[in-house]
Order: sequence, then structure tokens, then C-alpha cells
Amino acid sequence: MFKVDLPLEESVVLAVERRRTAEAARQKRIFNTRNRLIGVDVAALERQVTEKREREEMERQQDRAFDALRVMNDAVLMQQFEEEERRRAELSRELVQFRAIHQRAQDSRDADLNFNKQGTSELMSDSNLEFGPASMRVFQGGDGKDREKKRAQMEAYGRALKAQAEEKKQLHLQHKHAELLRDQEQLREDLRALQFSVLDHECKRAGHVTLSKYNQAQAAEKAEQQRKNRLKEEGENFAEVWHMMTSDLLTECPEAAEKRGGAQEKEGVAPRVLTDRWKGMSAEQLSAIRRQREEQCAERARQRGTEKKREAAWDHLQMEQIQEEEVEKQRALERERERRTEMDRYNRQLAREQCAHHQYLDKKLYTNRPTADYFTQFNSSSR
Repeated sequence: MFKVDLPLEESVVLAVERRRTAEAARQKRIFNTRNRLIGVDVAALERQVTEKREREEMERQQDRAFDALRVMNDAVLMQQFEEEERRRAELSRELVQFRAIHQRAQDSRDADLNFNKQGTSELMSDSNLEFGPASMRVFQGGDGKDREKKRAQMEAYGRALKAQAEEKKQLHLQHKHAELLRDQEQLREDLRALQFSVLDHECKRAGHVTLSKYNQAQAAEKAEQQRKNRLKEEGENFAEVWHMMTSDLLTECPEAAEKRGGAQEKEGVAPRVLTDRWKGMSAEQLSAIRRQREEQCAERARQRGTEKKREAAWDHLQMEQIQEEEVEKQRALERERERRTEMDRYNRQLAREQCAHHQYLDKKLYTNRPTADYFTQFNSSSR
């Protein structure tokens, strides 16, 4: 087989390239001395703060939009409720008018029964005429003025029709006037909503401009503060370098390691040693330390001798106590052995007495033992 360099798949190449990029970014983060020592990702924190502000602003905008939608829904519901109430009032008024015009009690079929007094008066007025007994034209329950009554009813019906037409015309004019007023009110509402939207847009634009100016001022203030901090740090570094160059640390001054005070000089106390300026001990100090160490060694040897004597005494006392405990243990074992011997003797005596008692029972007391015939004699019959 020959070795052939086949082309790799595109997904494999992309995966390898992605891993290389991630590894390079990770090395950049790890080997960055500033981030490793400080341990704070300022860019990530600023990004989180920006995202949080954007999220809060979006939530506030959503709340304002929901509030506006709720107000608009409430207005629409109130308008629908008022329109429904107006329609109900109009229908009720039209129904009352219809009943007053077309369903009068005087025009019903039994009006002559309900309004019998009027007919009685007319009959009484016609009764004054002189008719003969065989020429009666008006009877009780009849009407002698039917033609005039019909003419009066037609005239009343015509007047009712004219009044109904006028009422209908007035209602039509009122309806058109109400529609005109409603259209004007809707136009005013639309204009007011348009003005509100324009004002809202202006407020949002002004808020964005103000926020942008505030952010610019904050950025300028932060840059100025960073510049002041950098200048302050440079001044402190320069002062530290100058102090190191002119201090007693580099000039090798041995007196710089001793700090004296007024109270220490009066009381004769040794001066306190400054560890950051100490250059070493003198020969007198070394000899004093050696003498003190020898004295401490001798004192330690004496203490060890005393400690050994005390330990020997304690060992001797413990050995005596152990011997006494052994003797007491032997005595206890001897007493236990004697007790067991006495108990064995007593048990053997009891065994002999019990054996003698059994022999007495078996040989002297229970001599006449029952046979099998004795037990078979019972329950042998029906009685």
C-alpha cells in the first residue's frame, strides 16, 4: 500500500481550528500577568453592568407599554359600555313612543266596554228624539253616529301618522346629530392619541439624549480619575525610589537599625531593633548570647537530673504498687479456690443425700408398682 495524503473533511478542519483558537485565548488569559495577579475582569464586569441596564430599560419600556395598553383597553370598554347604554335608552324610548301611538287603549276592540260611559251619554242625548214605538232606530249597545265617529277616527289616525312621521324625522335628525358628535369625539380622541404619541416620542428622544450625555460625562469623569490615579501612582513610585536612594538602608548606617525614645532613654531600656534596617549583631552581643546559652544549657541539665530522679521515684512507687496488686490477686485466687472446694464438697454431700432418698423411695416406699392389667381395667365397659 502506498501512503496517500487524503484531504481532510471541512468539519474536522473547522473543529481543529476552533480548538486552536480556544487554546490560544485560554493561554492569553492565563499568561496575562495583570489579570492573573488582580483577578478582576473589568471588561466582563462593564459588559454585565451594560446588559443589566439594558434589561432594566427594556423591562421599564414593557411596563409602560402594558400600562398604555391597559388604559386604552379600559377606554374602549368604557366607550362600548356607554354606547350600549345609549342604545338601550333609545330602544326603550322608541318602544314607549310606539306603544303611545299604535297601541292606545282607545283604539282597542273592547274600547266601548272599557269606555262605556261615553257611549251612554251619546245614547242619552239621542233619546230626546221623538220616535214611535215601531220606528226605533237606536238600540241599547248601538251607535247612531257611526259615520261621524269613523271620520273622526280617520282624522285622528292621519294626525297620528303625521305626528309619527315628524317624530321619526326628529329621531333621524337626533341620530345623525349624535353620530356627528360621536365622530367629532372620535376625531378628538385620535388627535389626542396622536399628540400623546408625539409627546411620548419626544420624551423618549430627550431621555436618550440625556442618557447619552450622562454616559459621556461619566466616561470623561472616569478618564480624568484614571489620569489622576496614574499621576498619583507615578508620584508615589518616584517618591519611593528617591527615599530608597537617600535612606539609611542603602547608606549602610548601623545606627539606623536602633530606634530610641524618650521613655526608653530615661529608664535605661535597650533600644528597639528595626528589622528592615538591621545589619547584624556586634561581638559583645554575640558573646552575651553565648554566655546566656551556656547558662541555659546548665540549667537544662540540672532540670533533666531532677526530672530523672523524680521519674525513678515514681517508677519505684509504681513497682511497689504492682507487687502489692499481684499479692492481693494471689490471695483472691486462693480464696476463690477454697470457696470452690467447699462448694464441691457441699454438692457431693447433697448428691449422696439425694441418692439415698431415691433408693428409699424405690426400694422401701414404692414397692407395689401397678402392672398393665391395672390400667386396662378402667373404661372396659359401658358403665
